[in-house]
Amino acid sequence: MKDQTWNGRRLPRYVVEDVSRHGQVRLYFRRRGSPKVRLPDLPFSPTFMAAYSRALSGKVSAAPSSATPVKPGSVRAVVVGYFSSAEFKQLDTRTQRVRRNVLDTFCLAPAGDRVVGELPFRQMEPRHIRKWRDDRADRPEAANCLVKFLRQVCAHAVNIDLCDRNAAREVPYIKTGSQGFHSWTLEEVSQFEAAHPIGTTARLALGLLLLTSQRRSDVVELGPQHVRAGWLKFVQVKNRHKKPVVIEIPVIPALRQIIDATPSGALAFLVTEFGKPFTANGFGNRFRKWCDEAGLPDCSAHGLRKASAARLAELGCTDHEIMAITGHQTLKEVARYTAAANRKKLAGSGMAKLAQSQTKNECVPLLPTAGESGTILVGKSNKNKAENG
Repeated sequence: MKDQTWNGRRLPRYVVEDVSRHGQVRLYFRRRGSPKVRLPDLPFSPTFMAAYSRALSGKVSAAPSSATPVKPGSVRAVVVGYFSSAEFKQLDTRTQRVRRNVLDTFCLAPAGDRVVGELPFRQMEPRHIRKWRDDRADRPEAANCLVKFLRQVCAHAVNIDLCDRNAAREVPYIKTGSQGFHSWTLEEVSQFEAAHPIGTTARLALGLLLLTSQRRSDVVELGPQHVRAGWLKFVQVKNRHKKPVVIEIPVIPALRQIIDATPSGALAFLVTEFGKPFTANGFGNRFRKWCDEAGLPDCSAHGLRKASAARLAELGCTDHEIMAITGHQTLKEVARYTAAANRKKLAGSGMAKLAQSQTKNECVPLLPTAGESGTILVGKSNKNKAENG
């Protein structure tokens, strides 16, 4: 088997890369006569090397699945039970896949001479979850995802009377200080438009994302069948089977112009070069290439949704108006997008009042002035005028 490398470093023997159709790189242990084993975490990390050692010694078979026999009462047993729960089945397909991958990898993480999935669930305490979180502190988003998903697993355990409390709820998320996806500036939008003129699929993608404020999972499904009397009406993909959100927004003239000028499919505005609708992941990868072609390495599809919401706030839209367009369910969610815009608007209003007050009475200083002795001179000139008058 040909040796492979990772960032210039040769991978351990029998470790190979496997690239999914969505471009995601996974690492597996593959040796003739042995089962294929997926290896967790980044190459050469302690977690990765521990899993590799177990696979090399033959102690671990294949990556677990919901059909793999498990020990009753173990962490893995509860995770498998969660995968069969109504709460999990109500999630959309992509969310289910992400949670399965994270929790499957978690169950394979080393725990002494065993793996986490073999540990008794009833003995799991907040301190254990905190340690697992802290082991991933160098990747805070991954750490917080694990805590979030374990909260759902523990909630399932409470529902089936396996335990009395949700231990993961007692473990806070790591504060990342991250601002999330980069929000596009007007200059970046113009730069993308210059690279991808009207009539191209790239420009149609930009228009649908920016002028509808929807997620990529929604815009790839939008088509002529969703337009009625100049309005788009559709159900958002996120939480479609749990808490469906129906969106009704007008197709503004700028978007209508782009749609009319661009070749599209019968049931989807956005189609591949083969005339097929995009998948959400496939579209994300393609949009990444379009951004790179425009010289915008920091921009993304989701960043356009954020920029659109912020632009609506700058134009004076209320939070409830923005929610009706974006489909967010709480004011807190909208505030994440509009906080900066609202601060800018309030700062401008405040400074305008300050400027107006200075114009009315230009001789009044902004702050009291102090003499050489440090005494505040308030109204002293007026007093002298009165005495000399």
